[in-house]
Amino acid sequence: MATLASRAPWMARVVQSRDIVPLIMLAFTTLLVIAPLLMILFATLTPDGMAAWQAITNSPLSRNLWWRPLGNTMILGAGTAIGCLLLGGFLAWLVVLTDVPARRFLAIMSILPFMIPSFAAALAWSTLFRNDRLGGQAGYFASNGIPIPDWLAWGIVPTLIVLIAHYYSLAYTMIAASLSSVSGDLVESAEMAGAKRGRILFGIVLPIVTPALISGGMLTFAGAVSNFAAPALLGAPVRMQTLSTRIYGMVQTGNIERGYVLALLLMLMAAALLYFSDRFVSGRRAFVTVTGKGARTKRFALGRWRWPLFIFATLIGVITTIIPVIVLFASSMAPRPGVLFSNWTLHFWIGPAGTSIAEGQAGIFRNPHLIDAVFTTIRLGLTVAGCAMLVGLLIAYTIVRYKASPYTRILSQLSFVPLFIPSIAMAAAYIAMYGTSLGPLPALYGTFALIVMAATANLMPYAVQSARGVLGQISADIEESARMTGAGAVRRMAQIVFPLAMRGIMAGGILVFIKIVRDLSLVVLLFSASTPLLSMIAFNYASLGFMQFANAITLVILVICLIASGLVHILQNKVQGWKSK
Repeated sequence: MATLASRAPWMARVVQSRDIVPLIMLAFTTLLVIAPLLMILFATLTPDGMAAWQAITNSPLSRNLWWRPLGNTMILGAGTAIGCLLLGGFLAWLVVLTDVPARRFLAIMSILPFMIPSFAAALAWSTLFRNDRLGGQAGYFASNGIPIPDWLAWGIVPTLIVLIAHYYSLAYTMIAASLSSVSGDLVESAEMAGAKRGRILFGIVLPIVTPALISGGMLTFAGAVSNFAAPALLGAPVRMQTLSTRIYGMVQTGNIERGYVLALLLMLMAAALLYFSDRFVSGRRAFVTVTGKGARTKRFALGRWRWPLFIFATLIGVITTIIPVIVLFASSMAPRPGVLFSNWTLHFWIGPAGTSIAEGQAGIFRNPHLIDAVFTTIRLGLTVAGCAMLVGLLIAYTIVRYKASPYTRILSQLSFVPLFIPSIAMAAAYIAMYGTSLGPLPALYGTFALIVMAATANLMPYAVQSARGVLGQISADIEESARMTGAGAVRRMAQIVFPLAMRGIMAGGILVFIKIVRDLSLVVLLFSASTPLLSMIAFNYASLGFMQFANAITLVILVICLIASGLVHILQNKVQGWKSK
């Protein structure tokens, strides 16, 4: 009888080679990321799907279904990118290249806004600037006799302001990292040659940081075009639709195929922009600024502008970070938005049902449905963080340890594909994949498992990058020594690799935890009554006009994220205590 090797010698070589592990991980990643995308594509190639393509792109409905949402999406994306580059670039220049006071304080204030959910900023804006156009309770300013025009209360302008306030810290982080590599020798040489500050800025500094500017602009653009919370809360009530809110509306009303078509178009747009920005950055001439010589940063003296610029930068941080939190807290304690800072009550937190406040609804901590949502949200965050950490570790380990395999490069590129997929489009893809029964697998739509799978796939790049960075610092000789003593692969992973990589893995895990706990774009399509989540309940309360309840729940989400960050920091020090000594 012929053996398997004689029948298929190539299979025997694969099994005996170092390609088997990369192939297994490549197949797993393909199933997690590519298969749902193919399912959503196939769903749009059916007769109903082709009719949806026709309706979206070439019909009397196209203007409202595609072109207007596309125009609004592009305006928000471009406006957010420009605003974030200006604001983040200014703060990065101030912190890195000037002698402004309290640079570390300003650096911390500049990165905090990204930790706050975008719907928190949108809720704070609505609490302050909401007018009576749509009925219900007006915001603080309108209730106190200050007229708020419609363009400031609803639509493009407030949505754009909220998105810039949320994403500028991302641009700051990238630009600041690039500016820190600008050698002081270059600046001093230019000064000695008689170059003015403007010439130095535009002739030396700007060309060096151009890749960071392009990358930051594209990432903030991609984040803005895929954001659901801000346009849904501030734009959708006045029929300002974006592609993300239109996808949500289509799926919710049963027009699944049209929602899939819009999701594919949104994915293609985001992927094309990120791809061309990467090609532009990689294709342009590089400037070497980090050499073997010790480099120091040349800081420009601001003179009399030191304190005014410090105050201005502090105000930016306070307005985008501190004030929204204060407004949310005050609103959760106030009986009406018009009296934010007086007549406080704890009813919206612990009040009983049946009173004259809030149409007789009980406070959030007396609502058993919300208590379930707290535990479900924490369970979801922990489960997704654990799954993403495990998947990220396995993929990163394969990439780092199996460099000789030709499949490793494909795996590395495939693991970052979710970065090109907006969250709401990923959710639509998983509905297409698992919304109905698939062979022996039952339909998973509305289940906790489906949210975990979609979130793990969506957030996998963050875990892979965190694990990859720390695994690259662990010498392969340690594992080789353990292997020679008889330790198996599982034992080496559990007793050597995992403990040594714990800090980096936990850093990626807490990032995944925070993102899924405060996420709305991904879960808004996957949410169901059996999987109550805090972010969705806050969104539903805000949609119904109960801003106090929505703001209180948002504060609970912020507290959960802060506690999780603190616990992980303590656990990191316990697990790898030698690194803290």
